[in-house]
Amino acid sequence: MKMLLSIVMVLTVASSCSSKKPKKEVADVDNSQTIKRDYEVRDASSTSRPGWVEDAQVWTEQESMDVAKYRYFAYETEPKVNREIACNLAKANVRVDISSEITTFIQKSLASSTEGAAAIDANNPKTTAMREFVSNTMAEKVQSLINGAAVIKTYWEKRQYMQKMGAKKDYIGFTCASLIRMETTRLQAAVDKASEDIVAKVDDPETKENVKKALEKIDEDFVKARKGEI
Repeated sequence: MKMLLSIVMVLTVASSCSSKKPKKEVADVDNSQTIKRDYEVRDASSTSRPGWVEDAQVWTEQESMDVAKYRYFAYETEPKVNREIACNLAKANVRVDISSEITTFIQKSLASSTEGAAAIDANNPKTTAMREFVSNTMAEKVQSLINGAAVIKTYWEKRQYMQKMGAKKDYIGFTCASLIRMETTRLQAAVDKASEDIVAKVDDPETKENVKKALEKIDEDFVKARKGEI
């Protein structure tokens, strides 16, 4: 009787296990969406769009370029009437882009620093000259400090924009992108000089000291920020 009971229990367990359905493997779902463009590329300087156009910093690291000695910047123009105009603008405007990035970083550093709180106080008359400099002429000043920036790559596209694809009208436009390399030491020197110019605009000794502290090591911090270290 005991033997019969044992056999029944074994058969019951086996039946229960066999009735369980195996777990269905869930395939990876591709949630990415195809970007809808209002143009078709009719001609280009290479068969595929270079990765540096989208993210110069990531691309240069993946390509094992010398990211310790150099910092890399990229700029792509809006569509222009011909390729020459587009590429000339790309080469010129990437330098404007660098100066804007430096200016924005310094402004954020002043805004987020406890020591620099007095420097961004709109009600503080002691910082009027400095605030005007930062707002109105700092980007232009920084651009004049950017030396040694070299264009190392360019990429252009001839695009046919079509109204049926979403464009405002049918037209042909050229875009161009430039990749610029700048020595880290030169970049740091430009950032450092820009911060010195800001400090020089403050007359009040106490406020000047606060601004100095807020911008302390700003040259090193800017490079670290671009590398994603801070």
